[in-house]
Amino acid sequence: MIPKELAQKVLAEALKTGADLAEIYVEDVVSLGLGMDDSRLERAVRGADRGAGVRVFFGNLVTYAFTDVLDESSLMNAARAAASAGSGSSKTPIIDLTERKSPLSYPLEKPFETMSIQDKADLLARMDSAARAYNPLITQVSAGYTELRRHMWLYNSEGVQVEDDRFFTEMRAGVVARRNGTLQQIREGFGGRVGLELLDRNDAISKIQEMAESAVRMLDARPCPAGDMAVVMCNGWGGVLFHEACGHQMEADFITKGSSAYAGKIGQQVANPILTAVDDGTIPGRRGSLKFDDDGTPAQRTVLIENGILKEYMWDIVEARRVGRSGSTGNGRRESYRHMPMPRMTNTFIDQGQHDPQEIIESVKKGIYVKSMAGGQADIAKGDFVFNATEAYLIEDGKLTAPVRGATVFGNGPKVLLEIDMIGNDLALDPGMGMCGKGQAARVSVGQPTVRIPIVTVGGTDDSVGGMSA
Repeated sequence: MIPKELAQKVLAEALKTGADLAEIYVEDVVSLGLGMDDSRLERAVRGADRGAGVRVFFGNLVTYAFTDVLDESSLMNAARAAASAGSGSSKTPIIDLTERKSPLSYPLEKPFETMSIQDKADLLARMDSAARAYNPLITQVSAGYTELRRHMWLYNSEGVQVEDDRFFTEMRAGVVARRNGTLQQIREGFGGRVGLELLDRNDAISKIQEMAESAVRMLDARPCPAGDMAVVMCNGWGGVLFHEACGHQMEADFITKGSSAYAGKIGQQVANPILTAVDDGTIPGRRGSLKFDDDGTPAQRTVLIENGILKEYMWDIVEARRVGRSGSTGNGRRESYRHMPMPRMTNTFIDQGQHDPQEIIESVKKGIYVKSMAGGQADIAKGDFVFNATEAYLIEDGKLTAPVRGATVFGNGPKVLLEIDMIGNDLALDPGMGMCGKGQAARVSVGQPTVRIPIVTVGGTDDSVGGMSA
């Protein structure tokens, strides 16, 4: 935090060359990361980072300068650098900063200091031992712990003064099973905008044992069949498909550039009427939750699609100003004080449906059930996607049967939204490990209930089984 009087002085300096809006973003970050690989603690890093950025608006022209020193001289120099793009002049304004409070509360129930670094490292060692003890086929184990406190303050020349103190705890693990040259890897984790209460609510030892069980089971997986077939996507982490193939297309920078398939389609049907999709930055404990976004706008719940109809995009201040919109949706996010905000998702999910998950599986004569996914790619402009399944099973006559390996799901996001024909009543968000890249990294959550896509292309390692359908 910087003194209010200094903030007022820096903002006045930033406005001197004719800008119509100026902003100071201040950030103080402290972190701890521990990593164990093959029974050795390979990483123990404590970090700290502090700085500020000054952003200046000349209509739709936006300039930015930052400094990692928070004294008056450095902040004033940053303000002059950002303001140097202007050629006008203005009288020194009187800026009355008024702190805004958020009604949202994300309490820290168990501070990081309640557990020693040694005890955190010992937990990773116990996870390593538990995974190896599960089965001798487990040949590699990794485990990681991260804690992060990101404290931000924002001041702007319209009198806004806000603060958000964000705490994150994360656990990650990976296991590899090997048999006769065949390898199967499972990587999972859990986390959230919480303190060490995360470890009380989640059993890290049981979790890594479940991962070991999945990895060993997948050693018996048969090659995945290839062709067009029904695919049932799991609840929770399955929402990454919507996030990548559709959610990014609803971020306002792609809309204003005209590079999104959803541009100009507000009020039109873009999905099956059974589908509603939401971006909600107010959910307690979730990775993408905020009190205020990095523009200083209060976080909110935004219904993107309602009963198949496109209702809204995700806006930050820059894109809202570009089209003359009165305000943003609280989706302005930045990786750090070194970056300007851009429209980003927070916690984005397909909302609850009405079908029983078991009914969805039983409705499929032959197809694939995707339980977990690894990396993938999506063309934001077109919505085309390809995702790799790390754990998947055949559905035969309405029952889950053999595990399959090498499953890859191809499709087009906007087309899939129109084709999804069953949505479960088991809405879940991911375990809290989502990290979205868009030139800048941002913590997010994704989610959905179990959903059925009646026909989608699956790439596999077995012969084609073309013609499979629900």
